[in-house]
Amino acid sequence: MGKCLSSISRMLLKTFGWEVTVTIPDYPKSIICVAPHTSNWDFILGELAYTSVGRKAGFLMKDTWFFFPLGAMFRALGGIPVPRRKGSKFSLVEYLTEKYRTSEVLNLAITPEGTRSLTTQWHSGFLRIAHEAGVPIILGAIDGEHRRVILERTFTTTGDIEADMRAIKDYYRPFSGIRPGKFSAE
Repeated sequence: MGKCLSSISRMLLKTFGWEVTVTIPDYPKSIICVAPHTSNWDFILGELAYTSVGRKAGFLMKDTWFFFPLGAMFRALGGIPVPRRKGSKFSLVEYLTEKYRTSEVLNLAITPEGTRSLTTQWHSGFLRIAHEAGVPIILGAIDGEHRRVILERTFTTTGDIEADMRAIKDYYRPFSGIRPGKFSAE
């Protein structure tokens, strides 16, 4: 990652009053679990925060956003389109598990809420992918109240999806997103 891009990212975050705290190692492979996800600004903040410390991560996004000219830009930034059609036989978990197994370096940011709207039903695919591929999960928090992006904790799955999800939601419970009324870790 270029030093210039890192510097620009740090400057932009500072200009808008955001702080970034990253204490986790720079893993060659990881899933970056990002929550609360309450605003489209989360994507921009996450990209700027991770870039500001000289790291690069891909991300998942609804395939409907990958139209010209945005599609080319999102792919260049590391975007992976996700089909969201009912009845599709495409398995994102299987696809990404294999992608992790065959890649030397792969870090993906995933929002388990899957929506910017209020929901208590978080998607568990990221847990299954991490467990099956044997990669750590970095817990990345967007703390809207204090204008911070925090990556300080690594989570290793146990294989018990319900227990792992409870533990992850417990971690995120103290945080509020940019739009606090749209977040629940219940």
